[in-house]
Amino acid sequence: MPKNEQNLKWSCGYCTYLNWPTATKCTLCLAARPTNIICPQSVRAPGISEDIYQTADNERIISSNTLNCRSADRTSNKKKPSEQEVTKWKCPTCTFDNWPNALRCVMCHNNAPKSRTLYAEASSAKEAKALSPKSSRSKVNLKTLNNDKNKAQLKNLTKWQCPNCTYENWPKTAKCVICGTTKPLGKPSDEPKMSKNQNLASHKASGSRRRSPSSSLTDMSAIQSSNQEAKNIIYDIPASEDVNDNEEVMQIRNRLKDCDWMWLSACIGVVEGDAASVETYLNSGGDRTRQLTREDCVVLNRPGIFEVGFTLVHLAIRFKRDDLLAFLLAPEVTNHRLRCVPCLVSPELAGDIRKEIAHTMRQKKGDWPCFFFTDQVTFVLPAEIQDFPGRVQRQLFEDFFDKEVQRVLEVESPVINWSVEITEQLGSRIFPLWNRSAGDCLLDSLLQATYGVFDKDNTLRKALFESLSEGSSRFFARYKEWESMQAETLQYSLDEDQWEQDWASILSLASQPGTSLEQTHVFALAHILRRPVIIYGVKYVKSFRGETLGLARFQGVYLPLLWERSFCWKNPVVLGYTRGHFSALVAMEVDTDASNDIGAHAHVENNDNVHVTYLPLVDHEGRLLPVHFLSASEVGSEEMLLRDWLDCCVTEGGVLVAQQRVTPRPALVNQMIDDWLDRYRKLSK
Repeated sequence: MPKNEQNLKWSCGYCTYLNWPTATKCTLCLAARPTNIICPQSVRAPGISEDIYQTADNERIISSNTLNCRSADRTSNKKKPSEQEVTKWKCPTCTFDNWPNALRCVMCHNNAPKSRTLYAEASSAKEAKALSPKSSRSKVNLKTLNNDKNKAQLKNLTKWQCPNCTYENWPKTAKCVICGTTKPLGKPSDEPKMSKNQNLASHKASGSRRRSPSSSLTDMSAIQSSNQEAKNIIYDIPASEDVNDNEEVMQIRNRLKDCDWMWLSACIGVVEGDAASVETYLNSGGDRTRQLTREDCVVLNRPGIFEVGFTLVHLAIRFKRDDLLAFLLAPEVTNHRLRCVPCLVSPELAGDIRKEIAHTMRQKKGDWPCFFFTDQVTFVLPAEIQDFPGRVQRQLFEDFFDKEVQRVLEVESPVINWSVEITEQLGSRIFPLWNRSAGDCLLDSLLQATYGVFDKDNTLRKALFESLSEGSSRFFARYKEWESMQAETLQYSLDEDQWEQDWASILSLASQPGTSLEQTHVFALAHILRRPVIIYGVKYVKSFRGETLGLARFQGVYLPLLWERSFCWKNPVVLGYTRGHFSALVAMEVDTDASNDIGAHAHVENNDNVHVTYLPLVDHEGRLLPVHFLSASEVGSEEMLLRDWLDCCVTEGGVLVAQQRVTPRPALVNQMIDDWLDRYRKLSK
């Protein structure tokens, strides 16, 4: 870039970024361009050479600046000198100078001093008082709007308590999100109401049906919903001065409803990394697949950031918001309601169960210090669910099951419940349970399939990392041998440095809570559980648009081959895998009092009264499920290994199945399930 053009750029007063002369805002922080930097005269800048071609380019730049300068001068002349002299407040932590209306420091996010808060509120009230009804059609100063004030008002919303389950619901909800009880009527609302004079004044000041929200706390408290049940907090949608001058844009803003403002706020929240606005939009019933329209992009007024057709997922991918992307792509987002699962209903009991899990875990002594479980526990759905009325059963299934995962595994890719003989005649239907959508879903699903809780304390993750790091003498050798055979089939090889780097990456993923895990981690977890792990998963990984991204290699059987066979149990743990997400697959136990009842989703052997679920070891096309991490000598003898490590049998239809025997549940798990069922017992009365 020529030096003379570099001199024409203007420096941002906030981030010191050098912007092009035609820019009216800073490219990085979007701060307004200072008016005292641009030269108001259309003259050639000193230092520019006399070259005719270069001079023509520079004159075009300066002439375009002249228009901006004149419009900026007109704007600045309208302001009084007292309005331009704004006293900023200095953050006591990082000493950054913040604007008076900011409630938190822009740099370190610490709260503003109390003295500054009082000054900001007084100045905001003074500005609101100075606004007359006659100036309703004048430009709305949106730059004074503040999201933090909206969020502060959001916290003050009065929730109503459900008389049945005592859950506190948002004011706008007509039914309890936990038990579905209708909101009580006739109770006085604690929310501030607007008087007739305030309503008339607000309508006169707006000049139309709806304007963008005001900046003062008095005006914020006056926002109400049309049904008078609750008020919606509308976040700030920034706009520039030239947008307010456009009558078409103002008409678009006046037509926006509260749900539209929340949608635009969610879009800004994804770009700026604010998860609160996204959750507010989704919890209010917003559609996560909604796309930006031309009118939305005009109101947002950020060219190059918001484009027509973008969804929240598009924005999260573009700006690399991995946490929001995982939240938006999770299956439970399609149903914006709280899940009623046993470990969330009784968090104290779930915490005690996790402590018991930590106490039952041991570490092998010797040259291979791998952790292992000392107890064998298998979680199944209680038989009492079958006695509930149909509506209560549907409510329970909506709360506990993951319907999206079930649809993918049963309809799109038939990998579970595809055999009529197994599901109907043998009563071995399995159901996917809902769990958290973070990177801990593999660990959560394993503990759900055994104890019915999540790995919130990272007990299983810690054991996984220490087993891989301290027991790498066996794990790394088996991993390298297996991956080498896979690489040979694809006709490529890795050197020793690459193997070391890949293994270091596997250890790093195991050590960081919230990160996604790989096949090697599943193989190690099978050794920690001392049980085979069967994963029924999709064959291809697809995007949210349905495009195929690659092969998913998780489906198959993971055997604890590095242990002695006599040291392990033959009772498998079953998981399901969809698009980057693991789910526990469990069966429903049979009612022992009902004799000859074979259709209760589990098979009962009369000898020892043990519930047995039959799990197919072949896919719907009759092909044997792959067995992972075999040595070179074990390749080709997969069926024999499955019969050695699992209790296998062949059905009358010729399907090779593994038997999963349900073990007695611990006392704490029984108590947790009983507390969870109490909610549905009340609904069935």
